[in-house]
Amino acid sequence: MKNKLLLILCAICFWNTSQSQISELRQGNFYTVAQGKVKLTEFASTYKDQNSWTKRTEQIRATIRHGAKLEDLPQRCALNPIRNNKHTYADYTVENVAFESLPGFYVTGNLYLPKNFNGKIAGVVSPHGHWPNLADYGRYRNDVQYRCATLAKMGAAVFTYDMLGYGESIPCLHESPEAVRLQTWNSMRVVDFLLSLGFVDEKRLAVTGESGGGTQSFLLAALDDRIDVSVPVVMVAANFFGGCVCESGMPIHKWGNFETNNLEIAATFAPKPMLVISDGDDWTSNTPEIEFPHLRSIYKLFGAESNVENTHLPYEVHDYGFNKRTAMYKFLAKHLDLNLKSVTDSHGLINERFTYLLERPSLQVWPDKNYPKGIVSDCSDVIKKMNNSK
Repeated sequence: MKNKLLLILCAICFWNTSQSQISELRQGNFYTVAQGKVKLTEFASTYKDQNSWTKRTEQIRATIRHGAKLEDLPQRCALNPIRNNKHTYADYTVENVAFESLPGFYVTGNLYLPKNFNGKIAGVVSPHGHWPNLADYGRYRNDVQYRCATLAKMGAAVFTYDMLGYGESIPCLHESPEAVRLQTWNSMRVVDFLLSLGFVDEKRLAVTGESGGGTQSFLLAALDDRIDVSVPVVMVAANFFGGCVCESGMPIHKWGNFETNNLEIAATFAPKPMLVISDGDDWTSNTPEIEFPHLRSIYKLFGAESNVENTHLPYEVHDYGFNKRTAMYKFLAKHLDLNLKSVTDSHGLINERFTYLLERPSLQVWPDKNYPKGIVSDCSDVIKKMNNSK
């Protein structure tokens, strides 16, 4: 059974979009599976080697930047991080963090670190997806805590953060017409934050998220050259463009006569290491037959076929469940030089049972809503600050 509740939830996010942009938008199941496959063939006819694909990636990135109003980025203000309520366990620590992505506009999340480490360590950007249960959603979900704690025990600095309008992210609603723009900018600033810590290796940076977090993952990987490894989960498809305004509410897939899709956006990451995780219960059900061969053919242009992988779980559903996390742990261990043995038991199985699952208030920066002086209270002011480009 398809994940109908998730699709209904995502549909609620639509559509505060100007009429002039509607014809350019590619939203939800814009194409059938067969039509999506035909589109991939059409796209592939525009390139035949590494140089022609590279030219197409430039068009893809330009289309995203134009559609998401990211052609001129705002000035990078001081992060002014707030770090509090640190929890220390045997293998890792977790603390609540907020920092300014724009003056007075905060990214809120949790920083997971190994308990003990020396020298530089890898960094992982960990966006989350859309989930309907407000008592169990966003960065507070158990699956998010498991993956962040496990990666920290393996030796990485991991930052998981609220989507726009989720959790403690204020003042913009998730349904903001410019959600794609704001979320992508926040993700870029998460990379800034990780590197500002002083001990995160700028050559070992990864991003991984599921569902809407998968969209955030491949958008960040496409636009921010600092990302070295990408693991988008249950999201990369040729016919599906994202079911929420935060994914496809701005015209990032079409500009004039040029058109692309999420598979191609993910493929702009070639030849860097990428693992695409798919399942049998959503729009990624055809990944092994349709999307992955196309993706692999692009990596082949660089002689880097070994850098791209697909883990397909045909009997699983739309989530970031244990088997999906296991595949991700192994891939990141391989490409970020993480210690997989530290989370592997005597039978060779991944063990996450050391994770302390915390309730939502324990993971909040401002559980009592005592916001810092100067925090922006109107989303229109956030947009004005975004428009203050260099």
